[in-house]
Amino acid sequence: MNLENRKLVLIGTGFVGMSMAYTFLNTGGIDEIVLVDMNTDKTIGEAMDLSHGLPYASSRIKIKAGSYADCKDAAIVVITAGAAQKPGQTRLDLTMVNAKIMKSITESIMASGFDGILIIASNPVDLMAYVAQKVSGLPTSRVLGSGTILDTARLRTLMADYLNVSPTNVHAYMMGEHGDSSFVPWTHAYVGCKKMLELLDEQHKGLDDLHEIYRQVQQAAYEIIEKKKATYYGIGLSLNRLVRAILDDENAILTISAYQQDEYHERDLYIGVPAVINRSGVREIIRLPLNDVDQQKFFNSCKTLKENIKHIEQELNWN
Repeated sequence: MNLENRKLVLIGTGFVGMSMAYTFLNTGGIDEIVLVDMNTDKTIGEAMDLSHGLPYASSRIKIKAGSYADCKDAAIVVITAGAAQKPGQTRLDLTMVNAKIMKSITESIMASGFDGILIIASNPVDLMAYVAQKVSGLPTSRVLGSGTILDTARLRTLMADYLNVSPTNVHAYMMGEHGDSSFVPWTHAYVGCKKMLELLDEQHKGLDDLHEIYRQVQQAAYEIIEKKKATYYGIGLSLNRLVRAILDDENAILTISAYQQDEYHERDLYIGVPAVINRSGVREIIRLPLNDVDQQKFFNSCKTLKENIKHIEQELNWN
């Protein structure tokens, strides 16, 4: 890997991908962004549209429409392409269709000679990260999914509103599958340096409120899709945060979809956990001691994913 390169290739110029691309005009942090999509005209148009805002951008960025060949010297490739989630459709319903798409995209990326970090944002993200890693053969630390990074942002936003504090001082995590079986380990939630459960007890606030906040977070994507057909601003900003944590070698703790090697008593799957992110990708997974209830929730989430992995392997003729 070229540790000085700040070139990003985006595969997929839909709402999610372009929301992420637009954020970089406002934050900077990359030198070049290359857009790749099956719809060549749209890709060219998007590159033109973004470029026309460069005089007012926070930093100078080279923007162009390109091809998979541009992945060869990229530091990071972000994949947002895939079939869209429809109203009433769960993320896991997308599995078989998007697994085939992810396999084809990853093969094209690796054919370029790519040797950087691969970020997956296509849904269902934990399963698509698994497919991308198996197909690419890259080290598991250099293939990661967006996981529950957006779910965690939603959680901190709602908790901040509830407690009337800044979201930056809410330290809580959504873990598990980026979907219906996610959960919050409340015993590891803090407001500043104070345990959240202790604070709620002092304020005579009940656990029912936490359950309602979790429900709102867990259902947020479905509600947004019902109202506006898709979610993209939140995940666009979340991907920006993840990319900058990598390129700036931050050693930041983010809840991403990471490959499991017994950190939480599971192996050979991707799932949302807090992890230290730097220029090498996933430096390490943060191991939180889960109570029996939360550990069972984690196992249940893994069970859901493992059942779908079996279907994927059958569909793709993997032994």
